[in-house]
Amino acid sequence: MNSRTEASGPLAGVRVLDLSRILAGPTCTQLLGDYGADVIKVERPGTGDDTRTWGPPFLPGEGGEPTHESAYYMSSNRNKRSIAVDIASSEGADLVRRLVGHCDILIENFKLGGLKKYGLDYDSLTAEHPGLIYCSITGFGQTGPNAHRAGYDILAQAYGGMMSLTGEPDGEPTKVGVGIADVMCGMYATTAILAALNHRNATGEGQYIDIALVDSQIAWLINEGVNYLTSGKEPVRRGNQHPNIVPYQVFATADGYVVVAVGNDSQFRAFCEILEVPEFADNPKFATNSARLENRSEIIDLLKPVIAARNKGDLIKAMEARSVPGGEINRVSEVFESEQAIARNMKITMPHHQSASGEVDLIGNPVNFSRTPVTYRHAPPTCGQHTDEIIAEILGEPAAAE
Repeated sequence: MNSRTEASGPLAGVRVLDLSRILAGPTCTQLLGDYGADVIKVERPGTGDDTRTWGPPFLPGEGGEPTHESAYYMSSNRNKRSIAVDIASSEGADLVRRLVGHCDILIENFKLGGLKKYGLDYDSLTAEHPGLIYCSITGFGQTGPNAHRAGYDILAQAYGGMMSLTGEPDGEPTKVGVGIADVMCGMYATTAILAALNHRNATGEGQYIDIALVDSQIAWLINEGVNYLTSGKEPVRRGNQHPNIVPYQVFATADGYVVVAVGNDSQFRAFCEILEVPEFADNPKFATNSARLENRSEIIDLLKPVIAARNKGDLIKAMEARSVPGGEINRVSEVFESEQAIARNMKITMPHHQSASGEVDLIGNPVNFSRTPVTYRHAPPTCGQHTDEIIAEILGEPAAAE
């Protein structure tokens, strides 16, 4: 793949210096790269991003031997160029400072104050580059009694309340199946950076963005958080059930599981008619959503045996015909093989020089712009793959300082 492929997205011409690693920061910078920004990923020489070793699985290389590129790493590092720099050395820190002068955005997720000793903190850099947008991601933020604590996804899900809401009612608190605290923090960081970029375009002013995994996770409590703030009642784990809508959960059929997501009373009546139990919808205890919430256990116990007698595929078709929300529960393999995912380009294939097949399969970007489409220019880079290229292109120098 030609690593100099020109970007054409809405962020074409924007350059990002990415000093982040693991997942939250890389999620953010991958999105910016997908939108056309030139993302320079700064990595430790020899080891690089911690997630490179977070496998198996690893990308298979020649002879089927695994490479040093884990699937975890590849999930959030496309559309970036990698430069290997030892920022702990005076030469490496100086190189990064010189690169900052050619960048619009810097994003980092070092421990609180971790970059100050290298002269790479916000105050040190913006004295010379006042237009710089500098985003710091930490576990608990730059202030508060927990600011010194390290941040990990499961810790953020636990501290921020999400685990208390996830899992079966009588089971243990459960984390979400993927690193959602990291991912959502990366999403919030992306929107914050774009807002700051808009402000800079209008005023010329850069700014500092302080964003925390735990704060993002608390914000992600959404309705359950405001349910508590409004009622004063502690939310509880409900498994797959919804705190405000009934029936909205998983049910067993004769040949598998289905999701039923009834959102209003007319949909509930239609669902009961499909199941040939219209009397459920006529019963005042179940006729309205408020009544169904009050009598949740009773209506669910009535619905379970009726649904269990139905064929999964037939039930889903009948629900679709009557506009009752619901559907199948796909395994991951079924997701990527589905006609919908294929039609929406949610699996992409990119050239990769270390892969035995010469290619790597990745998850596509879900955003579809009408005029400035997402582009896929760089496969997830190997550590330091573009060091000489970046230094020559941006600084006009022949070799890297490591």
